[in-house]
Amino acid sequence: MSKYQYLKELVYEANMEIPKEELAIVTFGNVSGIDRNAGIIAIKPSGVPYHRLRVEDIVIVDMDNVLVEGNMRPSSDTKTHTLLYKNFPFIGGVCHTHSTYAVAWAQAIRPIPNFGTTHADHLTSSIPVTDVMSDAMIEGDYELETGNQILDIFKKNSLSPEEVEMVLVACHGPFTWGCDPAKAVYNSVVLEEIARMAFLTLQINPETSPIKNSLIAKHYFRKHGKDAYYGQGC
Repeated sequence: MSKYQYLKELVYEANMEIPKEELAIVTFGNVSGIDRNAGIIAIKPSGVPYHRLRVEDIVIVDMDNVLVEGNMRPSSDTKTHTLLYKNFPFIGGVCHTHSTYAVAWAQAIRPIPNFGTTHADHLTSSIPVTDVMSDAMIEGDYELETGNQILDIFKKNSLSPEEVEMVLVACHGPFTWGCDPAKAVYNSVVLEEIARMAFLTLQINPETSPIKNSLIAKHYFRKHGKDAYYGQGC
């Protein structure tokens, strides 16, 4: 049995939530998890359909993307994941999907406005979308540059990745993260639903404006921070 068995099982279960939640089909998407003490990342192997995926297929790489354990190639998005782990030291899981509505917003190269309290329950800002990659970035280290695009949009918009745990990569699709692989997938589910609601809102009324800041603050801070009163606590 692998000495990383616990993490491999967590990452396997998180990956299996992707088709269960209808966030992607066939081989689209991937979830990873990190053991920071060991300095390793567990991630879905590249191109393996979900119905064939097994716990033992989960690949282990180090923080420099070097294979540590596994008989398959890791996800082609591995460099994006590792860059996020390096720059967001508080996260424990990363999820990338090709969910329909989130991808539609990414392909339209539009951030998702904060139209209502469902969105505000999870973050106060719009869901950001990266800039479109230059040809030089595309032709270079593409997956690493995908991560750089994410980092750049957070810096450009002065966003906190601890609050905003999701992003749209222009012309590509969503990435989300969280304290562990399961929370990263949860955030992908939330993102897809917010994206769907926003799309339908604009279909009903193309002139809809974001909700006012007082309502955003009310809904966000009743679930987050020291004065939160939603739910049952820890």
